[in-house]
Amino acid sequence: MHTLLRRSGLLLALAASLLALIALPAPSARAAETLLSQGKPATASSTEGAFSARNAVDGDPGTRWSSAFADPQWIQVDLGASADISRVVLTWEAAYGTAFRIEVSNDAQAWTTVHQTAAGTGGTQTLAVSGTGRYVRVYGTQRATAYGYSLWEFQVYGTAGGSGGDTGRLLSYGRTGAASSSQSDGNCWECTPARAFDRDPASRWATSSTTGWTDPGWISVDLGATAQIDKVVLQWDPAYAKSFQIQVSPNGTDWTPVYSTTSGTGFKQTLAVSGTGRYVRMYGTERATPYGYSLWEFQVYGTGGAPITPPPLPSDPANPPRLVWGDDFDGAAGARPDASKWRADPGTGPNNELEYYTDHRNAALDGSGHLVMEARKEVTAGSSCPRDPLSGSTTCQYTSARMNTGATFQFTYGRVEARIKVPKGNGLWPAFWMMGADFLTGRPWPYNGEVDIVEVLGKDVKTAYSTVHAPAYNGGGGIGASYTLPGNADFSDDFHTWAADWNSKGITYSLDGRTVLTLDKEQVERTRGPWIFDHPHYMILNLAVGGDWPGPPDAGTPFPSKMLVDYVRVYQ
Repeated sequence: MHTLLRRSGLLLALAASLLALIALPAPSARAAETLLSQGKPATASSTEGAFSARNAVDGDPGTRWSSAFADPQWIQVDLGASADISRVVLTWEAAYGTAFRIEVSNDAQAWTTVHQTAAGTGGTQTLAVSGTGRYVRVYGTQRATAYGYSLWEFQVYGTAGGSGGDTGRLLSYGRTGAASSSQSDGNCWECTPARAFDRDPASRWATSSTTGWTDPGWISVDLGATAQIDKVVLQWDPAYAKSFQIQVSPNGTDWTPVYSTTSGTGFKQTLAVSGTGRYVRMYGTERATPYGYSLWEFQVYGTGGAPITPPPLPSDPANPPRLVWGDDFDGAAGARPDASKWRADPGTGPNNELEYYTDHRNAALDGSGHLVMEARKEVTAGSSCPRDPLSGSTTCQYTSARMNTGATFQFTYGRVEARIKVPKGNGLWPAFWMMGADFLTGRPWPYNGEVDIVEVLGKDVKTAYSTVHAPAYNGGGGIGASYTLPGNADFSDDFHTWAADWNSKGITYSLDGRTVLTLDKEQVERTRGPWIFDHPHYMILNLAVGGDWPGPPDAGTPFPSKMLVDYVRVYQ
């Protein structure tokens, strides 16, 4: 986990409680429901052989859709027009979903969850739901078997001619907020109400650390005009409310509750509400921790108000994606990396590393289509590093290479891929990773976000790691996984291809074409904290020596040691 601030220690993490399911009110009387999905166009994230998506909506219980053997996967049906959805029936084959969501959308881009579970039973599931949209999908995040997802039938019931339209518009973005108190100190600088309404998941509001760690505590937003409220989304910091109300008001003085709970779960809560008012407030009456109240995001959806249009969200990669950037490292032996693509990042490393990164003196092409990043045992006069255990010196005793695309290429979403051969030896730490580009303009780590595509420790070259780091999960608390090669082979014996498929739904990591880790954005938000990676990032290649995680080199570490890169590519 190539974090910038590992030496600062791990953040204390509160134990995650089980998310409680929030019961929606029973639907009011309506026209008789009909089967809307049969024979309509259906698509899926993947298909196994001839088991296509249309088989699940053809009305034939003997044909089925099946997906690839990976998470997440989805199947969706286009109803042809907006409809009020009342019921979904899933007839699973033996390969069913343990964790999945039913989602609706008017454009197949922005999705609203109308049912979710982490305890799917398989068989035939009849799910009562309430939502409006033209598109309905099953979005699976955890398979019950080693196979994929498979449905004999995917049936959607409801009434055609749903309201659709402006329902669900974000009304709170950029609007004026107020709060019982606010924090502004070294632990939470300018954590004002506005931070909860900026659609920036890495900024937050918090009650004052000197006066606000008391009950009650509240935050409100002025929508600018009267609105009909139908949904509120709260993304809590670990300082969350166990008991709270969502209240509406016409004047900011007289408040009416539209939602109330005494068993708040923290993390992300999506609340279906119904109320009318110009002002909306979260009114906390019992804190879940000794600290105050804190929200990364407080979003209000509905119709009316005086909404400010937020900046457009980034677009997902094309399907199929196309190559938009690449470096095959072709060139004469000894040539430096292409300056139009890579810039050296010289200086000492973070994390109590022992190397000094040179200005491309340790990075060159080998004439055979590879980049060579070389770690050497050599002193850099005038430099300062942590004490080297072998020499006892605090002058940097090693040099190496680090370079990035921060000044030449930044991007949001895509397939990021590199073919790399890592070195072996105690204290060596090769990595290919990405940083949020706002780090270059002053936003501190980890608020900018870090995506580690691969890290390998030279002391254990049979294990690789992929991880993400954000304010709510970083350092040793980052979200990731370790994995090995078939037969427990040695990564340093040959080249291997690491890739990260990154889009608005999350990141899927793969090694040599095999999925090794899937991070689902909504699941992370509901169980760990804000997902902060939906903005431009840049790529980094480096070979560190020493540091808190890998430990120092020893007398047996080979120098020079080489990290070889065959290519780096980005598809969108």
